[in-house]
Amino acid sequence: MNDAVQMAQGKAGVYRVLARKYRPRDFSGLIGQEPMVRTLTNAFSTGRIAQAWMLTGVRGVGKTTTARILARALNYKTKTVDQPSIDLTELGEHCEAILEGRHVDVIEMDAASHTGIDDIREIIDQVRYAPVSARYKVYIIDEVHMLSNQAFNGLLKTLEEPPPHVKFIFATTEIRKVPITILSRCQRFDLRRIDAALIKNHLAHIGQLEGVEADDEALAMIARAAEGSMRDAQSIFDQAIAHSSGRVTAETVRDMLGLADRARIIDLFEYLMKGDVAAALAEFRAQYDVGADPAAVLTDLAEFNHLVTRLRFVPEAAEDAALSQEERSRGLELSGKLSVRMLSRTWQMLLKGIQEVQGSARPVAAAEMVLIRIAHAADLPTLDQALKALEGAGGNGGGSVAVGSAPVSSAPGPAFASAPASPVSTPALPARPIPSAHGRTMRLVQPAAEQEPAPAPAAAAPSPEKPPTVPVASLADIAALAERNRDLAFKVQFKRCVRLVQIEPGRLSVNLTDDAPKGLLNDLSNRLQKWTGRRWVVSLSKEPGGPTLAEEESGRRETALADARADPTVAAILERFPGARILDVRIPDAVAEETGEDAVPADPDADDDEDEL
Repeated sequence: MNDAVQMAQGKAGVYRVLARKYRPRDFSGLIGQEPMVRTLTNAFSTGRIAQAWMLTGVRGVGKTTTARILARALNYKTKTVDQPSIDLTELGEHCEAILEGRHVDVIEMDAASHTGIDDIREIIDQVRYAPVSARYKVYIIDEVHMLSNQAFNGLLKTLEEPPPHVKFIFATTEIRKVPITILSRCQRFDLRRIDAALIKNHLAHIGQLEGVEADDEALAMIARAAEGSMRDAQSIFDQAIAHSSGRVTAETVRDMLGLADRARIIDLFEYLMKGDVAAALAEFRAQYDVGADPAAVLTDLAEFNHLVTRLRFVPEAAEDAALSQEERSRGLELSGKLSVRMLSRTWQMLLKGIQEVQGSARPVAAAEMVLIRIAHAADLPTLDQALKALEGAGGNGGGSVAVGSAPVSSAPGPAFASAPASPVSTPALPARPIPSAHGRTMRLVQPAAEQEPAPAPAAAAPSPEKPPTVPVASLADIAALAERNRDLAFKVQFKRCVRLVQIEPGRLSVNLTDDAPKGLLNDLSNRLQKWTGRRWVVSLSKEPGGPTLAEEESGRRETALADARADPTVAAILERFPGARILDVRIPDAVAEETGEDAVPADPDADDDEDEL
């Protein structure tokens, strides 16, 4: 029993984790850093060796390893070679001690625990002495950005003019925190994130050396989870080997990291793009029940959304070795069906949703609400599409269009948008005018499934160059001109920001609200001259003026809606038709009653979200 324990302890004592066991020993073993290796090779071959180097990059890309290899190259010495060299195929006199971090002339210092000026003074005092046995005395300072300002200032002079036998190698993950005075005295190398395909191939090679079988999909998942860090990839692979006790499979890695099945992520993405809320929630719950983290599911959705968007413009990206066959085929298919507007909107909603889930006390519920929002927005028009729809509806005989959407249901939404997405908007929902007891006409909208298509516009809008046929005697006349000339953005600003003080032919005196744009008066003068064919003088008055058009319309609308809610006929109708709601209240005027034409709505531009029943 004691012998077995001792043997187990002996084996445990000699075991080295993969990140240490397979650490590169020369420049040929550095993966993904070819530009830096090429620069150093040319510098050593021509004798243009710098006095200090600054290595920067994310964790695990090889900064400390590169520093040790560089120290080995500076002090390289064999029976046949006695000069700095990049070719380190043969083990030199000092190589083993340098790589193990125990050489007397290669001093490694962690700046995170030696931040003060006293530590730098110790270095300054030691640089005057020649190396003990090596060619150069090399100082490797890791996480150099942790040094204090006094320490940086104390190092400046020595770093600028070091003795010929001293070299400095700095490593940092926060290059922006290093003073520019230090950077200007060093040669800087930005170590790149390692490509996922290179990480996958290297892990497969390690698996062969270790005698461990690993699935390609499992290695691809580890490479993606490492985010460009070879050390992280080796640590995760080491953990997966211990977790699986044999063959490393995708299921093993998925359970260990709390990831979701990539194919099921694509299924969930398709449900969201179809607007199928019930199927999306069921799939999310199924992934959560088998151990997937809610934030990880949303992150995977965002990654696949980015992949589909990228494949739309760069189809060659499907050849990436880190992608699974499912991602290649279905990603290319979806990239041809989904519009860029839809993908961009989904990306923004996922980014915000990930933050909500990570900061929520109930991450599962928060993630489900994010999925519901995405599925509900899948069939909604974008802002520019909605504006174009309103602009097109504005020429329909001067009438107005109220856009409403049906409540979210569990049934699948509309099919995917075509690739060359043309402006498609939610159609105006038809409604019948219903007279109430107060003499007003009301529109009731039922769910979209019970509606019929809206009729096409009857007539085109008048030409912008055509002058108005009515005199300009009020703010409403100016707003009508903006509507006639389809200047919707200016119309919104004008109605919200302008208060009338005085108006007469060719002259207009107004007061502006606090949030009015600076150039509104100039724009108003130019547009009046263009629309009426005469010059207008628009001045800013100190008098308060009357209410804005938006304030007037809001008052009329609130009064009309209050009367409508109190009407017994309307209440009975709403009770009879579940899901119906008040969208608008139309007030008939004398002309409409005599001619039988549609009445003008109380406020066609107001938001009706708060008045839904």
